[in-house]
Amino acid sequence: MRYLIQIKYDGSKFYGFQRLNNYSTVQKEIEDALKKIFKTNIVIKGAGRTDRGVHAYCQMAHFDANQAIPSPNIKKALNSLLNKYIYIQNCEIISKNIHARFSVKEKSYLYMIDIGEYDPLKSDYVWNCKYNLDINLMKKCSKVFIGIHDFENFVSGKRENYEAIIYDINFEIVDNIIKIVFKGKSFYRYMVRSLVGCLVDVGRKKITIQDVEDALSKKNNKRFFIAPACGLYLIKITY
Repeated sequence: MRYLIQIKYDGSKFYGFQRLNNYSTVQKEIEDALKKIFKTNIVIKGAGRTDRGVHAYCQMAHFDANQAIPSPNIKKALNSLLNKYIYIQNCEIISKNIHARFSVKEKSYLYMIDIGEYDPLKSDYVWNCKYNLDINLMKKCSKVFIGIHDFENFVSGKRENYEAIIYDINFEIVDNIIKIVFKGKSFYRYMVRSLVGCLVDVGRKKITIQDVEDALSKKNNKRFFIAPACGLYLIKITY
């Protein structure tokens, strides 16, 4: 039996999503709870691995179990056992042809930048940016990333393939919070945070849009500032 769960969590309280045996992670917390429910080791497969400090409104993961338990009962049991900073929003039985990671059609990430006065109560949930930003210039630069590109200069770590598709990038400003939503097929490690750091550097006029275009076309190997994890949220996954 394959189950798909939808997970919401406060990333500031964990060392990321992926299991680390000596640290509290989202995956470890859920797998430990599932072991109590099913009385055996259960491994969950997440749609992505959010880093330490990154939050999720809609992380998805699947797991296989030999024992059939009604989905509502699993949801209720998990939420009774889990750390209070994790909440299972939904649980359903799915086809074994569906994979939480490889079946994803689209992901959406939200990044929040606070351009107002510093608020310590928000420090784990927004990036308080001290710079004066040209928002229109940032919006113009964001269009450079739309489409299929090789994002090697915007990704951390080595991969065989750096190609990714970004469908759309939207901006909204509410109460001194710049909200940037990225929609795409796949995002690699630190990619969204690197794109945000790049946009901020353009907005503060530290670099030009041409610098960004050259890095994207690999005419240079320029690396950009990586925005803090605290402002990043995984908000939607579509299958």
